Order: sequence, then structure tokens, then C-alpha cells
Amino acid sequence: MSESLNRLVSLLKEHTPVSRPSHHPKPWWTPHLSTLRREYYKAATAAKKHDTPHMREVASNSGAVYFKAIKAAKNKHWSSFLLAATPQSLWTAKRFAYGCAQPWFPSLPGAETPIQMNNVLLDHFFPPKELCSPPPRLRPPRSATPLTTDEIAAALSKCSPTSAPGPDGIPYSIWKQVNKINPSILLHILAPLVLLGYHPPSLKSSNGVVLDKPGKPSYESPSSFRIIVLIRTISKILERIISARLLAAARLKGLLHPNQCGSLPGLSTYDACLTLTNDVRTLQRPRLKVSSLFLDIKAGFDNVDNKTLARTLREGGIPPYLVSWVSSFLGERSCTLIFQGAPGTPAPVNVGAPQGSRISPLLFLPYVAPLHFGIPRGLMISYVDDFALTVASLSYRGNIRRLQDLFDKLERKAARLGVSFSVAKTELIHWRTPSQRHSPKCVSPIQIKGELFHYYPSGNSLHNYARGICHHRGEHISEPKLPE
Repeated sequence: MSESLNRLVSLLKEHTPVSRPSHHPKPWWTPHLSTLRREYYKAATAAKKHDTPHMREVASNSGAVYFKAIKAAKNKHWSSFLLAATPQSLWTAKRFAYGCAQPWFPSLPGAETPIQMNNVLLDHFFPPKELCSPPPRLRPPRSATPLTTDEIAAALSKCSPTSAPGPDGIPYSIWKQVNKINPSILLHILAPLVLLGYHPPSLKSSNGVVLDKPGKPSYESPSSFRIIVLIRTISKILERIISARLLAAARLKGLLHPNQCGSLPGLSTYDACLTLTNDVRTLQRPRLKVSSLFLDIKAGFDNVDNKTLARTLREGGIPPYLVSWVSSFLGERSCTLIFQGAPGTPAPVNVGAPQGSRISPLLFLPYVAPLHFGIPRGLMISYVDDFALTVASLSYRGNIRRLQDLFDKLERKAARLGVSFSVAKTELIHWRTPSQRHSPKCVSPIQIKGELFHYYPSGNSLHNYARGICHHRGEHISEPKLPE
């Protein structure tokens, strides 16, 4: 019996790998700290066994040296980490320095139960709208381009394995392994949906994670929270494929305005800023005063009308199967809110273009492209749902009058699309050069949706420039100096 037991023990030791502690939990740990820890534990054990003043003093001194060495090692590691910081690790350093704030739990007036709170949040973020009519009988549209394995592989290559999955809990890494083992599986699942121009309701369900907005004075209103929508990963793969095809068709048919930036390959925030800076400098050369009005479309994605978008795509010459898929994708959606104590029941939502979708920003661009129009001695550019109107004249008062007329025209065009601009996010900047340092005060107000906005020049410093563009309601907007 003892021989069998010894043999079993030897076999376990031979074939069982020895677990070693990882260096990731304590990257600041050193061999010197291990030596000090042994000495401290040895002195503490001796002081507990021989309770004398001398032994207690030795244990106390040993512990002081040990914990002081730990603090010094942590400070040294933190300093070396900051010295070697990269743009990718800056957010990690911020998280280490400030920690993670405790999330606020929704506490809304009139909502005493989780079900009532769930309904209040749904009514705020997904207000009831007229539901679209059910799709007609499925028929393969003409000229539908068959799906290929190369398109699926290209879409998967852009998917991050760390992206949070949707209700099914399947991450992108699973689909990548499936496609690597047998590429025909995803092809047989997604190819009929592309040919029929159809997005099934089973792929339209999503999870809405309720998160608090930091820095709010009160969390007793739904507006103090935001919802991060998690969509099924297989649906996002199909959205990437359709998005690539729709982008190529939209550019070919001219459905995207040349001054639209954002959500387009090769056109980023940097390009929008360079365009604005270049046009401001160009307009300032003949000694003109230049002003810019920045506008933000209120709940832009949520106000995309399915029928209007389908008509825009159809009249623009987009292939019928893409138009049919977009209409099917935007209808019959559902969302399950996730927060502490949430009932977890899915609710039908009609939200236009859903937040968190890969194709929603691209659908929004042709929808708002008709808002663009030419401005003599000026420019209009947009970045997704942010618009900037820039004008030039002999005085800032003249700029105010021109911007007022342009905004009224833009607001009328937006009303026909069912969208509006947020007053709280409206900003005005009067650009100045060093030679315009002592320009007279601009006292003419501009009227945005019945509210008068007054502007006051406040110097040329970068501090005043940053303070001016950070005001929310338009009071005391600075007249900044254009950066050199």
C-alpha cells in the first residue's frame, strides 16, 4: 500500500507542473523585498514566541524597514513607468493615479421599482415613435452582388477581440477561430441575408448598459446617464460588410458632400481642423473679420427616419438590395437595459439608426448631406452631427447678421429632415490675428431658437480661447487669437 502511494505521489510530482506566481500583480517586487520579508516574518514569529521588549523592538524595526522598502520600490517603479509612458499607456497611467470612481445608481423621481425605473429610462432614451410597417415578402433583389469569403475575412480583421459582445455573449475571437477553421460557415449564414437584403429580428436584439456621466451635479434625471448599446458580434460583422459596399456606392453616386468628415476612411478630426484653419487664414488675408458658429444636431442618430433615408438612397442610385437591407436593419429592433436591479426584459425600440452600430454613422451622413449649401466668402463643414458655419465680412457685426441668416436657412432645411440643433451646445468664435488685437467690442446678439446670445471679446491668450469654446450657453464667449 505504501509503495503504491509513493508511486502515485512521484507520478503526480513528475506530471504536474509547478505553479509560479506571475510578476504582473506586483511588477515592483524585487529579490531584496523577498529577503526583507523573510527577516520580518522571522522576527515577528520570534517576538510572538518569546514575548520580551527586546524581541518586540527587533520585530518592529524589521517591519519598519520592510514596509519602507515596499514604498520606495513602488515609487521607483511608478517613476520609471511614467518616464517610459507612450500615447497608448497614458490612459492606464490616469487610471492608476485617480482610480475608478464608483458608478452612480439611477435614482429617478417617480420610479420606485426596477420596472418603473426601466420604463422611465426607455421612455427617455427611446421615446415611442410610429413603428414601421412589417417588411414585404422576401424576394431576392436584382443585381445583388454575392458575398465572398474575402469580404468576411476583411471584416473580421478589423474586429477587436476585446470588444464587448452582445446578448449572445459570443466575442469576435470565436468567430475568427470559426472562420479560420471553416470559412464556409459564416459564408452560408450571411450570404442569404445579403442576397435577400434582409436583417432578421434575431440579430437586432441588443443590451443597453446604463452608465453615469461623470461630473454631473445631480443624478436624479435620466439625462445624467448614457446608454452603451452592445450588439451581437455576428450582426456587426455583417454591418461591416454592408458598410464597405454602401460607402463605395455612396461615393460613386455622389451621396456624400465633399465637406463632410468623420466615419469615413481618410477623413478624420485632423482633416476637419486643417480645413477650418486653412479657410480662416485664407479669408483673413484681405483684412476681413472671420467668425465661426458651431452647431450640434440634437440626438442625431435617433432622429433618422427610415422611410426618408430609404428614399434618399433609392433616388441616389444605391443598389436595391442595399436599400432593402438598410430598411430591414432599422426596423423591429429591441433592447434590454442593464443596471443594478434591472428586470432584464427586452423592449421594442424605434430609434432610427441605433447607437453602437458599425453602420449607423455611415447611414447618418447621406441623411444629413442635403443640409450642406454653399456660402459666399465662407464655408460650411460637418463632422458627423457637428456643423460649423464660417463667414467673413468687414466687421464682426456683419458676421453676426450673416450667421443669423445662415442659421435660419439651415434650421428650415433641418426641419424638413426631422432633426434640430441643440442650443446648449452652440458655440461662436470670432477669429483674430495679432493686428486685430484691439478690435472693438462686438455687442450684437445672435438669436438661436428664441434665445439671445451675447458675445464679449476677452483677450488673445490661449487660456481665454479655451475658456471661450468651453462655455455651454453662449455667455461671455471669447474672441480668440487664431493659433499660429
